Order: sequence, then structure tokens, then C-alpha cells
Amino acid sequence: MFYRKLGRNSGNRKALFRSILVSFFRYGRIETTITKAKEVAKHSAAMITLAQKNTLAARRQAIAELQDEAVVRKLFEEIAPTYKERHGGFTRIYRKGPRRGDAAEMAIIELI
Repeated sequence: MFYRKLGRNSGNRKALFRSILVSFFRYGRIETTITKAKEVAKHSAAMITLAQKNTLAARRQAIAELQDEAVVRKLFEEIAPTYKERHGGFTRIYRKGPRRGDAAEMAIIELI
């Protein structure tokens, strides 16, 4: 499901990206490392494309993936309709520079 392993086993990686995606859709903008941001961009595009279908089956798939009904409601009722005419390119990634402490390259990812 996820391409980058990030030094984690599959269960931890799945939980990590689930929580990052939920935060991303809740706030519309998050700060994370560049590799995580690139992965979130890919999966958020898939979720927005799923939400554009606006069917019961698509809603159930989104709930199964994100496990937060309030965020899924926001995704289907607020986020997806704004991108009705777009076929991709829903996110923007800004490089922010190294993080203090471990010098990991940081980025800000946001919805366009």
C-alpha cells in the first residue's frame, strides 16, 4: 500500500500515515519531513479522487481507510467539491529547511 518504508514495519507505517492523513484533511496544512510529505501527497490525491465519486461505497472505503467519520464527512462535503474540476495536483509542498536536533529536511504540505 505505501511505497516508502521509513524504517517501520507495515502496521506502524500504516498507522503513521493514517494519522498524518487525518491531520492533513482536518487542518488542510501540516509540517512534516519531505519523504512523509511526498507520501501523504500521493495518498491524499487518491482519497480526494475517491471522494469526488461521492457514492456510498466510496464513503465506506474512505471510512475504512481513515477511521474518522468527521474527517471523512469534511473530505466529502467540503474538500472534494472544491476540486470538482481538477484531475490531480491537489497538494503543494514547500521545503522548509533542516529540523533542529536531527537535521531532517522539513516541509509544509497544504491543499491548494
